[in-house]
Amino acid sequence: MSLEIFWFLPTSGDTRYLGNTNTGRPATNTYLRQIATTAEDLGYDGLLIPTGASCLDPWVVASSLVPVTHKIKLLVALRTSISGPTASARQAATLDQALGGRLLLNVVPGGDAAELAAEGVYLDHDERYASADEFLTVWRRVLQGETVDLDGQFHKIKGAQNFFPPVQKPYPPLYFGGSSDAAHELAGKHVDAYLTWGEPPAAVAEKIADVKQKAAKHGREVKFGVRLHVIVRETREEAWAAANRLIENLDDETIQKAQENFARMDSVGQRRMAELHGGDRDKLEISPDLWAGVGLVRGGAGTALVGDPETVAARLKEYQDLGVDTFVLSGYPHLEESIRFAELVFPLLEGKSKTTTDGVFTGGAFDVRATHGAQGRSAEDKARDEAAA
Repeated sequence: MSLEIFWFLPTSGDTRYLGNTNTGRPATNTYLRQIATTAEDLGYDGLLIPTGASCLDPWVVASSLVPVTHKIKLLVALRTSISGPTASARQAATLDQALGGRLLLNVVPGGDAAELAAEGVYLDHDERYASADEFLTVWRRVLQGETVDLDGQFHKIKGAQNFFPPVQKPYPPLYFGGSSDAAHELAGKHVDAYLTWGEPPAAVAEKIADVKQKAAKHGREVKFGVRLHVIVRETREEAWAAANRLIENLDDETIQKAQENFARMDSVGQRRMAELHGGDRDKLEISPDLWAGVGLVRGGAGTALVGDPETVAARLKEYQDLGVDTFVLSGYPHLEESIRFAELVFPLLEGKSKTTTDGVFTGGAFDVRATHGAQGRSAEDKARDEAAA
């Protein structure tokens, strides 16, 4: 089974070190385009464009990438709690047309209740998933050409239609991640690919089994993916040193405040991330080569695979053996780490090509002469030397 490897677009900014740092990079359109075009050139299959109050608007960012990308897929957040299904279907169809059929949608029903309140949404956890169920029912039917009426608890729709069909049929694929029972029910009923944050393989296997069972009730099958950070270097020692450097600026107060903020959220997935380490710097390797240091202060995906290329590829293979065929990866800083991961790990992954060329390179204007001797010399030079001999 060939793997799909996605990279991450840091639309809230980028950095070299977590915590207080003077290496921060703002999320400018120029920088985001640089990451996107680099990832496409390297052979990544897709880009996750995240959402949240601290992120640039994902739909506007995705639209800005239309003229500069040509092959890479864009996984864009579909916020079911803060938008309507009919207008969202039209947006999706329009963007899929602009991208020539490269749009993927990441369904996001919830997140931080405080953030949702700022958007005027006051639904509790399970209500958000019930609302998302109604939303996706309308959204999917409208994009398949139906005229839809719905007298639901959260959505009352009459005569919904879409007049601009998407390129992809029946609609751009739906991705989704969530750890609660309500989330798994929604995945089984509606989505095409279920994503989990990078938990130990045994925990991921349990999630996959549960979502498969729930999908089977609806006569459906679901693909699976894992969202992870990666810290890969040429040796294991270098990789773990890089992991430790990433959090060397974090103090205990900063970690405590972040963990207290996460604890106030009603996200089951966020709670599971926090429970992996409990805010303890001494308990960060939660599974062989799976490190939870990022989750000390970062919400959402908080774990990273750490190691040399062979180790990281082997750990990805463990997830693949569970039925995972998509990995959504990231690393700090995202531009440099996208290149490093592709150069070091792509040659070890099924379906991925080398991004480097064998040979001797100095970066100079006379590489051919310097490294190939007479073979790199012109015919005139060779003839002159032969005549002199």
